[in-house]
Amino acid sequence: MTAPTKAALREQVLAARSGVAQDIRAAEARKLNDQLGLAVSSGSTVCAYVPVGTEPGSVTMLDTLLARARRVLLPVARTSDDGTPMRLRWGVYRPGELVSGRWGLLEPPAPWLSESALAEAEMVLVPALAVDRRGTRLGRGRGFYDRSLDGRNPQARLIALVRDAEFVDELPADPHDVPMTYVLTPGRGLVALRAGE
Repeated sequence: MTAPTKAALREQVLAARSGVAQDIRAAEARKLNDQLGLAVSSGSTVCAYVPVGTEPGSVTMLDTLLARARRVLLPVARTSDDGTPMRLRWGVYRPGELVSGRWGLLEPPAPWLSESALAEAEMVLVPALAVDRRGTRLGRGRGFYDRSLDGRNPQARLIALVRDAEFVDELPADPHDVPMTYVLTPGRGLVALRAGE
C-alpha cells in the first residue's frame, strides 16, 4: 500500500477540520491561547498569523502575544506577476486594524516591512495542516513559508499550531521543506520536535 500524497493528506485534514463543531474549535482556541501566553518571552519579537476558517486558534492569541512580546508581526502574502509565491513580507499587528487580504486572509494594513523582518523574531508561529515528530510540516502547498523561513534567525523557535489529531508520526517530506522545532496542540501543549532527523 502506498503512502498518501501531500495533496490527499491536505484533503483529509481539511475535511476533518470542517466536521469539528464550533464549540470544540472555540475550546481548543482557548487552550492554545493559554499555552501561547506561557511560550512567549517578555519583550521579544514574534511572527504570528491570523487563523482563518477552520484553522486552530483565534485572533485573541495575537492580543495574548502582544501583551508579553515587544512586537507581533503578521505575514503579507503576495505573488509575482506570473503567479509565483513571493517571500512573505511582514506588518506590525495593532489590535482592531486588520484588513482583508488575498485568499481570505487577514493582514495588517500597509506600510509593510520587508521579508528581512523575519530575522528579528525569536519565535515564529507557522500555520499547518499537520506536523510530524521530525518537524515535517504539511502546509497548504503554496510554498510561502518554505520560501520565507530560510531568512529566519537560526535560533528562532518555529512552532506549528495544529489540532491534537494533526500531530502525527510521519508525513511525506520534500527537500525544500523547513522543519519545525516545536508543535503546539490544545491537549498536549508545546512539544519539542526532533527537527530534521
